[in-house]
Amino acid sequence: MAANTDIKLRDHIIYSVYVRNHSSEGTFRAVMDDLDRIRALGTDIVWFLPIHPIGVKGRKGSMGCPYANKDYRSVNPEYGTMEDFKALVDAIHAKGMKCIIDVVYNHTSPDSVLTTEHPEFFYRKPDGNMGNHVGEWTDVVDLDYKCEALWDYQIESLKMWAGIVDGFRCDVASFVPVEFWCKAREACEKVRPGCIWLAETVHSSFAQSSRRSGLYSANDYEMFRAFDMEYDYDIREVFDRYLNGQCSLSNYIDMLNFQECQYPENHIKMRCLENHDQPRICSFVKDETALENFSAFLYFIKGTTLLYAGQEYRCEATPSLFEKDVFPRDTTKDISPLLTKLGELKKSLLSAEDYFKGRAEDEKHIAVLKRDDGKLLKTGIFSLRGMAGDVKLELPDGEYTDHYSGETVCVSGGLIRCEGKPIIISCPNLEQF
Repeated sequence: MAANTDIKLRDHIIYSVYVRNHSSEGTFRAVMDDLDRIRALGTDIVWFLPIHPIGVKGRKGSMGCPYANKDYRSVNPEYGTMEDFKALVDAIHAKGMKCIIDVVYNHTSPDSVLTTEHPEFFYRKPDGNMGNHVGEWTDVVDLDYKCEALWDYQIESLKMWAGIVDGFRCDVASFVPVEFWCKAREACEKVRPGCIWLAETVHSSFAQSSRRSGLYSANDYEMFRAFDMEYDYDIREVFDRYLNGQCSLSNYIDMLNFQECQYPENHIKMRCLENHDQPRICSFVKDETALENFSAFLYFIKGTTLLYAGQEYRCEATPSLFEKDVFPRDTTKDISPLLTKLGELKKSLLSAEDYFKGRAEDEKHIAVLKRDDGKLLKTGIFSLRGMAGDVKLELPDGEYTDHYSGETVCVSGGLIRCEGKPIIISCPNLEQF
């Protein structure tokens, strides 16, 4: 585990912004106008998808993908100037939030400045031409970290940005040597003490197929040597199967329990219902009460919470990465008050030092989650289909205050009645946790 990771990052909420699709203007300045609303959601960290110029050669769609980076050391002129971006970061800081940017260090666009200035930095196919290891990524060419000079260039780029922002979300970080990330972290810490590092680790099946084809792919345990936070893609496919009715809720909860014992004690997983690469949760969950439970479930799970812009408006369509596709802000679907409330509960009731344990009542699709810091036991009951039913609890019979509704609930005969809404209760620590 990264020696200086601050586990209080588990208490944080990240809000993900794609500048092009965040407003009709699609500029840094337009995001600045939205910061009060973003902050009101309980946001601690604003994460920007790549803000760099996008390549033209081989681009997908009419506008190209931000992950086909043309220049690591400048900003996309469609978004504004470097001065505009610095002003945006200053405004984020003034609102009490931090800023991290996406860095794409596995590959560049085929016409990036490095392909001309440093062609020796790139992977070569058997025919000698630049190429990539993942065939469907047709708009990029892979970098080759066997080249030591590439390490120096990339670390200098990170140090430059560390003088401006508070950290990095590192795209497909598992495909870049862990040793590089460790060295980069050490260098950036001198520029930005407390610099935040979030790794996009890869889905388990993707890691497996990549390794089988001879491609380097570090596992999540290895990645924690360099990173504070990681995606929970190691178990995401089980969650997706649950959403699609292909496995039980218990299968997914068992994987959450497995993470609790598999990783270092101070590990941090970033939790999300959706992101720019995953379908919107509302494309699966249509029922409002069920969505309320999924949202409360997200905030209660141990880890840093991610909101993807538009999630607060119950958007169903995943915005395109390749075209102008501003997410709709339908005020009749706005669940910002719910998310703000859940953020407040996360920060006031739950603890970064909590241990986690969960189970499921599969027939009712109800998750029963426990978090315990050694002093206070917190129990969350989440009906992911909005179904009512009696739920078994290992708690003393009696009356409890539901922190979610503010009402009094009763445990009788080891059972609590769930009417379909989330329930969150607490009591002094119990030995049988």
